[in-house]
Amino acid sequence: MPYTLAGPARHEADIRKSRFLALAAPIDSPQAAQAFLEASRDPQATHNCWAWQLGDQYRFSDDGEPGGTAGRPILQAIQSQDCDRVAVLLIRWFGGIKLGTGGLARAYGGTAAECLRTAGKVLIREERRVRCTCPYADMDRVQARLLAAGARIEAAQFDADGVIWDLSVPRADATGLESLYVDQTRGQGSWRVLDEAS
Repeated sequence: MPYTLAGPARHEADIRKSRFLALAAPIDSPQAAQAFLEASRDPQATHNCWAWQLGDQYRFSDDGEPGGTAGRPILQAIQSQDCDRVAVLLIRWFGGIKLGTGGLARAYGGTAAECLRTAGKVLIREERRVRCTCPYADMDRVQARLLAAGARIEAAQFDADGVIWDLSVPRADATGLESLYVDQTRGQGSWRVLDEAS
């Protein structure tokens, strides 16, 4: 199961006189990843290498380090920790001792992995978005049952007939929740899947 970060994380390491600082953050779009990287990079550092993963999309940069020694190991650290929707920036201040390509890959990948390993994580729930209607007479009971079954109410509108809810429901439980809903409203409410939520 994929995880994202509960919030920003950081980890520092000194490796053969070079200082490495890993900064990681949850992201929900490529633009959010870019904003995090731009805001966090240190222009005074020797290198600002990074990677991010968002579903099937990913990017990485070696920022002047030999090809394949920084960005890709950071990305591999993200993937090996079962993380998604995560950006990692690894800032290096060169300390005068060259690490070689293998040493660089181990330093970047290892520091990124340790940052993610110690970070707070939350499970990413695959969800569907649903719009449903419910008569006023059933509203309190149906709402309590939906919430207890794992649905989240994202929006509610009220009209003369009752409430219109926009829900996020666990994808794996969507069919069961629909049956529960039909049963609880005695067939009086409507249930329509809007789209796949992430």
